[in-house]
Amino acid sequence: MFQREWTIEDYISMVRGRWLLIVSLAIAGAGLAYEASGFLPKHYQSQAQVLIQRPTVPTDFVKPVSSTDINERFSTMSQQILSPASLAPLIRQLGLYQQELDKGVPTESLVPVLRSAIQLQPIGAGDGSTPISGFYVKVTMDSPQAAQEVCTAVTSMFVNDSARRRREQSEKTSQFLAQQIADAKTRLDAEDAKLAAFQSRHIGSLPDEAQANMNFLGGLTAELEAATQAVVRAQQDKNLAESMLAQQIAARQASQSGENPDTLGQQLTALQTKLSELRSTYTDDYPDVGKTKIQIETLKKKIIESDQSKVGPASSGNGSIEPIQFTQLRSQIRVDEQTIAQKTKEQDNIQQQIKSYQERVQSSPAVAQEFKELTRDHQTALDLYNELLKKRADSVMASDLEARQEGEQFEVLAAANLPNMASSPNRQMFGLAGFGGGLALGVGLTLLLEIRDTSVRTERDVELLVQFPVLAVVPAVKHISRRRAARLVQQSRLNSALKGA
Repeated sequence: MFQREWTIEDYISMVRGRWLLIVSLAIAGAGLAYEASGFLPKHYQSQAQVLIQRPTVPTDFVKPVSSTDINERFSTMSQQILSPASLAPLIRQLGLYQQELDKGVPTESLVPVLRSAIQLQPIGAGDGSTPISGFYVKVTMDSPQAAQEVCTAVTSMFVNDSARRRREQSEKTSQFLAQQIADAKTRLDAEDAKLAAFQSRHIGSLPDEAQANMNFLGGLTAELEAATQAVVRAQQDKNLAESMLAQQIAARQASQSGENPDTLGQQLTALQTKLSELRSTYTDDYPDVGKTKIQIETLKKKIIESDQSKVGPASSGNGSIEPIQFTQLRSQIRVDEQTIAQKTKEQDNIQQQIKSYQERVQSSPAVAQEFKELTRDHQTALDLYNELLKKRADSVMASDLEARQEGEQFEVLAAANLPNMASSPNRQMFGLAGFGGGLALGVGLTLLLEIRDTSVRTERDVELLVQFPVLAVVPAVKHISRRRAARLVQQSRLNSALKGA
């Protein structure tokens, strides 16, 4: 037995020689597979389409309650809806797998079977970076009614769970914000109390009152200067009136006693002249200046006491009256003394106020630093409180949009259908698979038969068989009829005549 070398022409010749076998097996395989698929259990698929509607109001105007991505939320909802906690009640509610339940199979054991029958297919998810626009719910069951019921139930669970989740999230957000606002309000009230206590404790020393304190201090300094000048003028007027009164009293005493009327007055004038000369050279702290002032005051008192001791009794006993000039000068002296006392008291008050304002100005930097810290804490608490109020307003508005169905919603675009034909087994696909199997079997049998065929057909086969080169080939002689031989001879003669012509 020799090994034949196969070429493309050999394979083509092999197929041509046994094409009937190959085609017969392919057709038989398709028919058998198609008929056999009819004995397999049938499954029906019901499908529903859910569309995710975007908010009708732009998120720039009203921020949504839920901040999670729609793809992430869909994944979370899918896991929860397909969990045993959701599918086990669905099995009991719809009466699924009743035969298994009657046999005592627990419901929890049937949950994986139902989960495998449910398929969720997102729409427009792409690579996951873009939000999905919707999804399909596909349920495959042994019964078309059961498939439709389960598909409807799962679709309703998605729609209702989405609305429930957003409503619960809105309520939780509102409750959380309410608690946060209450805490922020308590903190803000505490900061208000601290700030008010600080302001009342340092009233007049606050940073915004620093300029006013400086202005008041300047005004008080001017008032003190004016009061000081008024005291000086009143003192000068008093001294002048006392001098004039002393001179007039001295002149009168001298005239009544027979003495020279100008003696006491001249002494007083001389001392006042001496005091003026000393002041032009020295200050009031100079000893001679102080000594001269004491001498002047002593002389004035002496003159006035002498007048009161002599003129007083004379006026009462002799009925003489003191001159009007004396009375006017004494009144002027009393007025000057009152003015001096009043202005001196005013000086003390002004000096106390100046001291108070100076203390305020000196303590202003430390007060400003502490006030800045309190103000910063108060502003932080106020900003947090205002921000929480704004967020609560946004939450209320978003909740209102959800209630009006203007937020992000799950809408059933195509309800679950009742399948009128089985989705599996696919008899056409089974037939096609049987056709392919029969075709492969026919080709395989053909190849096996050709391999087992040991007949010699070509020169190459002879060389492989005898291991020598072929020198001549005996042509095949075929038997032909006389009529065909006469026709061939006649055709050959005709060809020769045509060539000779």
